[in-house]
This record gives sequence, structure tokens and C-alpha cells, in this order.
Amino acid sequence: MEKLLSSLLSHKDNRLRLFDMGRRVSKLSTDVFTKVEQNLVPYPMPFLHHAWIGMLMWNPKKKDENLIWFLKFPLDEQGFLVQAARDDIVNRLLQNALMPDIDKEDALKDNPFSFTPDAEKMAIFHAQAALILGQPASQYYEDVQQYLSAQRPYEYWENLGLQGIADFIVRLDQGTNEQSLCTNFGSLPTPLLLSISRLLEHSQPSYPLLSTLSQYLNQLLEHEECSPDMIAALVRAISNTTLTQTRDEMIINVLSSAYATHTEVLLAVATRNLTSLYQPEILHAFLERLAICDAGQQAFTRILSDLMFLPEMRALILKAFRHDGLSDALRHAIGAMLGQKRSASSH
Repeated sequence: MEKLLSSLLSHKDNRLRLFDMGRRVSKLSTDVFTKVEQNLVPYPMPFLHHAWIGMLMWNPKKKDENLIWFLKFPLDEQGFLVQAARDDIVNRLLQNALMPDIDKEDALKDNPFSFTPDAEKMAIFHAQAALILGQPASQYYEDVQQYLSAQRPYEYWENLGLQGIADFIVRLDQGTNEQSLCTNFGSLPTPLLLSISRLLEHSQPSYPLLSTLSQYLNQLLEHEECSPDMIAALVRAISNTTLTQTRDEMIINVLSSAYATHTEVLLAVATRNLTSLYQPEILHAFLERLAICDAGQQAFTRILSDLMFLPEMRALILKAFRHDGLSDALRHAIGAMLGQKRSASSH
């Protein structure tokens, strides 16, 4: 009988929680991953042709002895798990399990499929893991809480740790955290605003917070001297809300602004606000801006190639390519992209 990674890692003494670590840190159901392992369904959240997965394992009786692994699985052209890679990981795990001198933490570390998340994702992962395990927030959390409720001087922001900010973000629903953030958001130093906004993509902003973010973003869009990085960070911040109509209106505003040809802004739309692109008018505006973006044809081709790896997006993009009202710039970019693909496939 085929050995499944999910069944090997979760048994009567062990709990397993899976996270997708690709575009943002989000829960991945074990049932879904089991179906992915069995090649019954494609991986639901591919990023750069891989499934990026964080694994948290613990024994309920020994919660402080948890185990964390980060594994990236290559996907085939249809988004299904490449079985040879999965089998390799399972075999390594089984071999190492038979060797008592190998530390469990290291059992899957030295393999071609492990990866290290960036600092922001790592901080959010640890903050979420602490919540799941019923552990307290990091030592940096209280400082952030006090600063964001205006109990610390303005310049104190330089002392705030990334892990403390991540702990605050995953605990927005506790106490007056969300209210403090909404009240003081617009007066925070820019570096702190950038950090908070990027981490907010891993949360689901409520109506009051989404309103705060939207108002601030609209203010910045009216001024051309703002950093595109700040616009991109705010686009990421609003991306995971359940209030999709408000988010989509904001994406239209962004794509209508002077910042819409900056690659980092377009990347934030493409990689974090995927469902906004399901709307034909938003997708069309996005494609038009991407065709004239500051990083040129290479960015157009790479960003669309990643989006078209998703079957539903591929169909929508190909349909948009046939739209009557395409600009000459977009027609040229599409022709160059399809020409590159045909040239590559002929070699």
C-alpha cells in the first residue's frame, strides 16, 4: 500500500497542522493535502510551479516539543504533485525514522525539497503556531502593543521586533489591538507602516480595519511622491479580506493611478489579489498596465506565465487576449510573449 506523507506524520500520539506558504501563510486542510498526495486533485494554491508547505507537528501532552518542517513540492503542468518528489521525501523520512541517532528536527532538513521562508512569513508562521499550541506571544509583543496604543514615544518604533509585530497581527481580535491600529495607523512612521501592511496580508481585515486601510491608500494615490513600495504593501494588506467588493474597488483605483506601471504594485495585485482578476474589467486594466510596466516585456511574460499556471486564470487571460479594445502596447506584449513560448517549445 502506498505510504502517504500526511499519514506518516499524524498518528495517535501526534498532531499535524499544515500551512500553505506560497503567496501568503494560510491553513491547508490535511484532507485536501491527502487528496493532492493521491493525485486526485491539483494543488489548490500553487506558486512558481511549486506547493510551498509548512508543517507543524506536536504531541498534545508535550506541546513544547513541537517539530517544524518547510517543504516545497514541484508540480507538473496541470498543477498535480510530481510523485517522484513526494516518494523521495517519504523514503527519506522512513529511512531516517529507522536511525535513532538522527534528530527528528533534522530528518527532512538536508534534502532538495526543504526551504527557508522569508523573515515575514517565518514570523507569521511562528505567531500562528504559538496560538495553535496555546503558547504565549514572544517577548516583543508587549512593546508593539504599547507602541500602537500610543503609550511609547514616536521614535521608539526602531526598537520594535518583527516577531512582535507578527504576534500583534495574529492577535488583532484580542483586547483593543484592532482599535489601536485603526486609530493610529495614519500617524505611524513609514518603515513601521510598511512592515505592518505586508504582514496584514496574512490576516483577514475586518470592516473597520479595511476602511482605515482603504482611506489611507486613497490618500496616497492622490499624491505622486509616495513610494510605490508603500502602495504595494497596502495592496497586499487589503488582499485577504472577505469584503471583496470594497477590495476590488480599491484595486480599480490603484490600477487607474500613476503607480499602476510600477512592477512591485502589479506584482502585489497579481500574487495577492488573484480573485480580483476574475473580474473582466479589472483583468483588462491589469493587463494594459502590465504591458507598459517599468520592468518591460520580461515582467509581462513572467507574471502572466505564473498566473496562467492556474487553470481558471489561464482561461480568463486567454479570453482577455481576444478582447476587441486592446491597446497597441498590449497587443505587442502578447505577441512577444506568445512568440517566446513558441520559440522555446520548438527547441
